[in-house]
Amino acid sequence: MRVAIVTGSSRGIGRGIAERLKQTGWTVVFSGTKADPPEGIQDLYVPCDISIAGDREHLVRETVSQYGRLDLLVNNAGVAPLVRRDLLEMTEESFDRVMAINLRGTLFLTQLASLEMIRERDAGLENWHPRIVNIGSISAYTSSISRGEYCISKAGLGMVTKLFADRLAPEGISVFEVRPGIIDTDMTRGVHEKYEKMIENGLLPVPRFGKPDDVAKMVCACAEGYLDYAAGQVLNADGGFSLRRL
Repeated sequence: MRVAIVTGSSRGIGRGIAERLKQTGWTVVFSGTKADPPEGIQDLYVPCDISIAGDREHLVRETVSQYGRLDLLVNNAGVAPLVRRDLLEMTEESFDRVMAINLRGTLFLTQLASLEMIRERDAGLENWHPRIVNIGSISAYTSSISRGEYCISKAGLGMVTKLFADRLAPEGISVFEVRPGIIDTDMTRGVHEKYEKMIENGLLPVPRFGKPDDVAKMVCACAEGYLDYAAGQVLNADGGFSLRRL
């Protein structure tokens, strides 16, 4: 048995990742902020607001209590600003909310999961090959002045990936980051028409919206160990956006 936690897996990219992992043989712990599991989820579902320390602890504890191990953490949970505002109008409340979830919550859940993975190694757990995958965004290096707090949080997550990859590689734990581009989910629904026109006008070499499964396939490549010697690397699930063409 190989056990994965996928945060923010009630819908969207996280749901796609969780379902793809299940198809490849993983036992998946689903997680989201709602108290009850969303429709269609029959697996273990643990409510968790990753900005809350007690929720993070409960998620890891419940996973290990149920299955006895943790082989993969996929840090997918994240939020956009509730209201898109010009950078000069961004509020401290919005900034704090986005950073608490996207950056602080992810960092400290990763810390918690890392310690559990090391504990399992030291206890002699068989078939021990744990990995961590952070779901970032092209917003880590792309300016969007109407959602600056989101861009800053994803840029920070890029350093979280580097730091944990550096610290955990000697422990035998590989850390990666997958950066989605323009993915067709609830989060982009409000700006779908805007992005659709940009894609039609040549924004992407691969001229379509991404799908959650496009991201999920990259996560699976990391999870299966195909990229372990490239620990700390970033995979861009972005239709070629990062090529920076002339």
